[in-house]
Amino acid sequence: MSSTLLLWIVLALMFLAQTPQRCGGQLEEEWCIADEQTPDEELQMALNWACQVGGADCSKIQENQACYLPNTLQHHASYAFNNYYQKLKQQGGTCYFNAAAFVTALDPSHNSCKFEYLP
Repeated sequence: MSSTLLLWIVLALMFLAQTPQRCGGQLEEEWCIADEQTPDEELQMALNWACQVGGADCSKIQENQACYLPNTLQHHASYAFNNYYQKLKQQGGTCYFNAAAFVTALDPSHNSCKFEYLP
């Protein structure tokens, strides 16, 4: 196999990997959530960044608000990461948070806490 052909195959695969997946002709919905394997200290730093510097709206994870419970670092970080990601993904915002988060197709919303999804 020539190196030119191999290069084209690699480029095509990279393009396909970056293309949003479609389900029934529609884009698959995606949410950004915290990785449960991330140490608490790193997760807390990423949460602080998302809420203070990144521009995530963290008001719903404050006490007595719709997404305060469960009152865990994992849950609060997931809400903040997703809020940031949904607001900024069209402008190049990612769901990375120094490897503390990942994208999922499973809606993390529960009870009265709705995790936003924006196409």
